[in-house]
Amino acid sequence: MGTDAREASRPKNRLAAEASPYLQQHAGNPVDWYPWGPEALARSTKEDKPILLSIGYSACHWCHVMERESFEDMAIAKQMNELFVCIKVDREERPDLDQIYQLVVQLMGRNGGWPLTVFLTPEQKPFFGGTYFPPAERYGMPGFPKILDAVAEAYKERRGDVELQARELSDAIGRATQTERRGSAAERYTLGPDLLERTSEKLGTLFDEHHGGFGKRPKFPNTMGLDVLLRRGALEGDSSALGRVHKALRAMRGGGIYDQLGGGFHRYSTDEKWLVPHFEKMLYDNALLLRLYADAYRVGREPRYAEVAREIAAYVRREMTDAGGAFYATQDADS
Repeated sequence: MGTDAREASRPKNRLAAEASPYLQQHAGNPVDWYPWGPEALARSTKEDKPILLSIGYSACHWCHVMERESFEDMAIAKQMNELFVCIKVDREERPDLDQIYQLVVQLMGRNGGWPLTVFLTPEQKPFFGGTYFPPAERYGMPGFPKILDAVAEAYKERRGDVELQARELSDAIGRATQTERRGSAAERYTLGPDLLERTSEKLGTLFDEHHGGFGKRPKFPNTMGLDVLLRRGALEGDSSALGRVHKALRAMRGGGIYDQLGGGFHRYSTDEKWLVPHFEKMLYDNALLLRLYADAYRVGREPRYAEVAREIAAYVRREMTDAGGAFYATQDADS
């Protein structure tokens, strides 16, 4: 085979010119990756191929694992290229897409997370999804090649079932987002003297009274919600709101989400107890947590909060600051 023929047969990975560091990390994959945009969506419609949407970010450990195991594997990449239009998305660049398709996976009864792997019709309606898939059956999960074949076969041979699933998931997304918007505009958006009280009451219904924080697993610090509760407690004397803040801050500081040796917080906990972290660290998370712990110290003068704030600042200066004075955005989970 001549040089021109070999070049023509290679996948046309389109990520090298993208601004996102995460997309650039995948520019050397033998997968025919597209960024999210009209070119990929038009090809899906023209060729009547389903879309394989993969969402991740540059510091994500399991994103790197799936890349090494599957996206760099020539046989698996060939299978992806033949059966799907493959799109890579950086969730830091498109949090709007990530939010929609994370909801899809949760509606299917699975835990969300990254890498997020979702299969869409050419109309961008999701019909199947998950997160990390191994290259062969492992951890009680089917191998990625088996998933690819099964999804492609269903799209080709059982189109009615696929379209029904896509409609049901799209309708469920619509209902979920409408529920979030439900309530009169006056009740939800009028700025008044009871704003902190109403917001704190709503946050209280979402708070984990046993372990601290909001939600179950994976559990993120959710600094904005804690900041609202802190303001309610400090400015309006709500002892319940203040107690929830203390519970969360102490639990996070004592758990594995906090780097007990090096300082600074990991991105999130894989369990509801704050025990097992996802090991990447994000600059913006630590900036928000530094402010939160400093403000909590100002309110209650609890020495451990000042200590945490100083340790975060020391970590950022040591690990996240370039010699020229600029800040690094993330510290990779594999570092």
